Order: sequence, then structure tokens, then C-alpha cells
Amino acid sequence: RYIVLSSSVMLEVGKWPVFALLPPEDLRLIRQACVFGSAANEAFYVTVNDEVFALGTNCSGCLGLGDLQSTIAPRRIDVLCGKKIVSLSYGTGPHVVIATADGEVYAWGHNGYSQLGNGTTNHGLTPALVSTNLLSKRVTEVACGSHHTIALTDDGEVFAWGYNNSGQVGSGSTANQPTPRRVSSCLQNKVVVNIACGQLCSMAVLDNGEIYGWGYNCNGQLGLGNNGNQHTPCRIAALQGVNIVQVACGYAHTLALTDEGHVYAWGANSYGQLGTGNKSNQALFLTCRMVEVAACHTSHTSAAKTRSGQVLMWGHCRGQAVSSPHLTHFNSTDDVFACFATPAVTWHLLFVDGDDHMTVAQSLKKEFDSPEISDLKFLVDGKFIHVHKALLKIRCEHFRALLNEMDDEAIEIHQFSYLVYRAFLEYLYTDTINLPPEDAIGLLDLATFYRETRLKRLCQETIKRGISEENAITLLSAAVKYEARDLEDFCFKFCVNHLTAVTQTQAFTEMDHELLKNFISKASRYGAFKN
Repeated sequence: RYIVLSSSVMLEVGKWPVFALLPPEDLRLIRQACVFGSAANEAFYVTVNDEVFALGTNCSGCLGLGDLQSTIAPRRIDVLCGKKIVSLSYGTGPHVVIATADGEVYAWGHNGYSQLGNGTTNHGLTPALVSTNLLSKRVTEVACGSHHTIALTDDGEVFAWGYNNSGQVGSGSTANQPTPRRVSSCLQNKVVVNIACGQLCSMAVLDNGEIYGWGYNCNGQLGLGNNGNQHTPCRIAALQGVNIVQVACGYAHTLALTDEGHVYAWGANSYGQLGTGNKSNQALFLTCRMVEVAACHTSHTSAAKTRSGQVLMWGHCRGQAVSSPHLTHFNSTDDVFACFATPAVTWHLLFVDGDDHMTVAQSLKKEFDSPEISDLKFLVDGKFIHVHKALLKIRCEHFRALLNEMDDEAIEIHQFSYLVYRAFLEYLYTDTINLPPEDAIGLLDLATFYRETRLKRLCQETIKRGISEENAITLLSAAVKYEARDLEDFCFKFCVNHLTAVTQTQAFTEMDHELLKNFISKASRYGAFKN
């Protein structure tokens, strides 16, 4: 059986804008995710603790929260927590369908065409078990078109329900199907291993490599050599002798992957989504070896991943019609849909790498002031700060010279406070500073002493962001002392613009006489004392 999982190259869920407001600590807990909706404005995610959360506009109650309220902050879907989702798909209503590790199917959201499979046309505000004809079955995969649903069981059977205007349910008629019905006909006694849906069509791959399609076919998306709709599954004869292992459907085009890594494409091509180099409806055959093809029924975008890990994209890419496969810098086909599809939804359930992999920057930050493997410590105000000589030499000219001349395991520092010196050393590990403006003055002093130009600039930016009427004179004095001309000018202008309030502060009354004289003279020239 061919199971498609997303790339395990530390997929960045944060690439999808709907997750932009989640704090980093929440993003790190995500193990599965799905982004959907007409503007990619709805999402689910599952955490490492198997809790399920939803956020977004909640159109038709598609978030499964029991109401129609939109939510910019994640809300937990209690009924799904602990269910262990293995497959998820969505329609354009939208409706949402999942399969759990126990083989159960739950559905909710838009139900105008009975796509929830509960025998009604009432929208579902909470996840409900789809039971008709499925209670004795174990579903392993689900797929949704615009308003219909198909499900694959572990014994290779396919069930379908919902909208059927073009035969996409495969029942032999065009009547909507209110509950799950087994798709038989040509699939009787055959074992299906992979399924996919276009907007109004359905596709199935068999264990023997054959591929079948049914439903809407006006763009040739069924690959049958004609444009007639099919109300029951039809085998794609043109692929006779080719062993298909995966199928993916776009809005009106289809991609198929062979066991030898070749890709076939057929159907609509107005955006170049077949990758043929033009926009005519003809089939594509890619000869380079692929391991995955990707498409989504909401868009005209295509993507594929090579055996060497390269990712190609073509079709509708951010408003452009890319008619030939374009090599990207991405590690995953999911990134193509996050960055170039319209809407930027996920083409399948994302499986986020669950190991505790950290980037180089994250690893360095974690090891700062950790005594376990440090080989040097600074004693400041009676407290130790643990560091690594090699990193200090790489990051700072002062330490490169100092540590090349000595081999001590501890160095005592007297001219700077513990808070300031620790912030300096942490900056060497993280490239950032995290200090209030008053303490950043001390760090500015250190940066000047050690000739750390970038750190000096960061200190000035921190001070600027934190300036107030109460501390403006203190900050101005520091800028003058450390010859930070840009900061001095900034603080001076702030003082002049808030002159009345600033002159009433304690810092102003205690201002150095020479600095006060210069301030008054400069402020006078600036026109601060004119009526």
C-alpha cells in the first residue's frame, strides 16, 4: 500500500499565515496540521499530546467547535482529542472528514448535498461518527471533492457519498447519495490502495497498478480519451501496462506516479498545470525519477518531489501560469502549496517531523550558560557564566586575542555588572539582546569597549524603542558618554519634543552641568524656547 506522508525535513507549519499568531512554543508542539478554506483562513492542528485545535473563520461550522463563531485564537475540539487522526480531507463548502487510527470516520461542516454522510442536509457543527455501512469497516484514507466524499477501507473497498451531479459518487446515477455507499461496478472484487478527488471527480489506484476514474470529465481529467462524464468507475486504458502507485487531483487535472518514479498528467491545462510547456489539454510524461506527486482540488497547482529530494512545481503559481516543471529550493511539496498555491491550502494532512531536531542556532542558544560541556566560565559579581572557548573565538575578536594568549578555565570580570556581561555573552550565542533600555546603556558601554559595532547598534535600537519622558535625559547622557552620535541626536530630539515633561524629571535636575549647558545651547539653536 502506498501511503503519502509529508517530507520529514522539519516542515515549518509557520509558513502558513493562519498560524502566524501562534507563539513558537505552541508551533513546536504541532505534529499534524491542515490548512483549508476559500482563503486558506481555516486550520486544524494536532499536538504531540494528541490534542486537536481549530482556528479561523469557521464557515458553515467547519471548525467543529459547536458554533459558527470565528476564532483567531486556537480552540480545542474535545471530541477529537486522543482519536489519533490518520487521514483528513475537506471540501469547498467546506466540509471536513477524518479517519482515525481505529478506522472510524468523523465528518462535520457544510452538508447541503449530504456530504457528511448522515442522511440529512443539515450542517454539522461538531464532528459526528459516519456509521451507515461503515461500522464494521476500518477506514484508512478519506478524500473530498467540492461536495462529495470517498473513503478507502483496509480491505481495499471504496465508499462514497454526497453530491453526485456528474456521477462522482460512482453509483451509476446522478442522484445525490445521502449515506456511504460502496463503489462497486468495475471495482467489485478489486483491491484499491490509494484514492483522490478533484472538484467533481474521483480516482482510485488498485494494488495491481491499474487506475480508475469516475465523475466529471469535461476537461478530460478522467484520462479516458474523451470528455464524457462517467457515472461508474472506468479504467484508464491508456496506462495499460504501467504500474501506478499514487494519484493526486487538482481542480480539473490529474497527476499519477508510477512505481518507476515517472509522472503522468492529464486534464485541464489552462494554467500549464500539466507541465507540458504549453496550455493545450494533452498528457505529460516526466522521465526524471519522482517519489511523490501533489495537487489539490481547490487549485490548479502541481508539484512533485524527486528521489534526490528536489521539489518541482508548475501550473498556477501565485498568479503566474508556469507551463513547465520549475525546480525550487523547497524541501517539501507542502512548501509549494504554502507559498505558491491559490488559495494556499494544504494538499493533504501534514505530518510534522516529531523528533527533537534543532537548528544550529537553537542548539547554540540551548548550550549557553550550561555547565555540562562548557570549557570556560566567567566570574562576575560572585556568579559564574558558563561558555565555550571555540565559540567565543569565532564570534569576537577580543576573545580570539585573549584566549589565544591564555588557557585559564575561569576569568574574573570587574568592570561590568553580571547582568550586562551575561547579556553580552548571550548575544554571542544568539545574535540578539533582551534588556530594558536602562540596562542596555551598560551593554552599550561594553560594546564600545570591545569594539563590537553590531552590538552597539542593537543597543542603540533597544534604547530608542524604550525611551520615555522619565528616562530620556539618562539615555541622552549615555549616548554622549559613549559617542553614539545617532542615538544622541535621537534622544535630544525626543527631549526637545517633550521639553516641559522632561525638564520636570529628577534626571533633569541632576543633569551634569556641562551636559546641561550644551543641551540648553543646542535646544536654543533648535528653536525650543521660542514663543
